[in-house]
Amino acid sequence: MSFSQGERSVTAALFAAALVVAAVAPWIGIRLISPADIFGWRDIAPDLAEAKIFWQLRVPRVLMALCAGATFGICGTVFQALFRNPLAEPSLLGVSSGAAFGAAVAIRLGFAAGVLGSRVIHYISGVAVPVFAFAGSLLAIAIISVFSRLARNASDASLLLAGVAVSSLFSSLIMVFQYTGGAVETYKLLSWTMGGISAVGMKEGLKALPPLVLAFALSFFCSAELDLITFGDEIAATRGVALGVTKRLLFAGMSLSVALVVANCGPIAFLGLIAPHIARRLAGARHRSLTPCSAAIGGTALVICDTAARTLWAPADIPVGIIICFMGAPFFLWLLFKPRER
Repeated sequence: MSFSQGERSVTAALFAAALVVAAVAPWIGIRLISPADIFGWRDIAPDLAEAKIFWQLRVPRVLMALCAGATFGICGTVFQALFRNPLAEPSLLGVSSGAAFGAAVAIRLGFAAGVLGSRVIHYISGVAVPVFAFAGSLLAIAIISVFSRLARNASDASLLLAGVAVSSLFSSLIMVFQYTGGAVETYKLLSWTMGGISAVGMKEGLKALPPLVLAFALSFFCSAELDLITFGDEIAATRGVALGVTKRLLFAGMSLSVALVVANCGPIAFLGLIAPHIARRLAGARHRSLTPCSAAIGGTALVICDTAARTLWAPADIPVGIIICFMGAPFFLWLLFKPRER
């Protein structure tokens, strides 16, 4: 299945826009950095302080935002296809909240293990947080799967509502951790659950790249199966799609991708809802083109919002999740109440 000329043009334009935004964003901040500050100009030597801020703080942060936003866009596209529901996305399905709960448990264990030394805290925050986040996302999927098996006649809308209930459950458990923790622990959990991009050094910035590669590879190579699943399980089965294997593979892969991003950035809601809908209007419904377009739109949107979060309220650096929710809530209401097209 190849790209049509229109799909190829739209995809190229969206990727070009994403690259332009990612290239411009590091130069913008509390203080604008010019190329002369980084590379020097004639007899003017580079500013080492500005160069360090640029390469060690801004570029890794933009890279993480670009990869994280693209991952959320892809996962939202896949979940909407699997549930055949335009309102499905990782945060509404409980996947993000489950991953956030698992990561919060790991963070809580890190503070509890503080008496054993800073090495234990570093190990837990660096290794256990992604593992616990993935376990939490799988727990959310398992609860929804059990519900679907108990209620055999449950519709996709019912499963989506079950995801909302699971999300509320995990959010309340996170609030228990916040309420019962110490001042430092509560502040860290509170700021992290709002969703924020923070990266120091290229090693930190590249942490969001593996989940993007995983999500993109699975969705791209299963694009034909996703096209058929959107028409119904019966049609997909008659066309030779192994529904059980395909759905389990995509659910596990998208859950792992979301968990890894949430472990680094916290839960960022609505981005997986907004990006696929905009991409669908621009590039059509075929997942071979819809997946990369959703990735480009999600990455571009998160880079722009994160740049605004660290610039508009300077010197304060507010969590980018606040801006995304401010944009996503009206968009969700519009999708909920707009007239349905045939």
